[in-house]
Amino acid sequence: MELKIRKHNETYIIDIQGELDLYHSFKLKELVSKMLEKKITRFIINMEEVEYIDSSGIGALIYVVSTVKKQNHQIVICNIHGSVLKVIELTKLVGYFPMANSIDESIQMIS
Repeated sequence: MELKIRKHNETYIIDIQGELDLYHSFKLKELVSKMLEKKITRFIINMEEVEYIDSSGIGALIYVVSTVKKQNHQIVICNIHGSVLKVIELTKLVGYFPMANSIDESIQMIS
């Protein structure tokens, strides 16, 4: 799994590429924790290039979203599709995760 960070005004977009699974999900948690230490308050997690997620990946997303929400910061997960969307639907987390269909929609939700 590869994580790339880019910035749009005050919002940081984390692009995830690859599988969000047991072997890689800790990287996302570590990255967001480090970004929170640097006082970053607006996050978009772009899942466009994530084709597989397992329970560890779901756990990482729950951890990241709950950690950001607890600090009263903003986060949106976008571009969830295919089997990843099915897993999120099956786990009934659709209402818990702030989700958007695109990065543009995410930026509007956060602004």
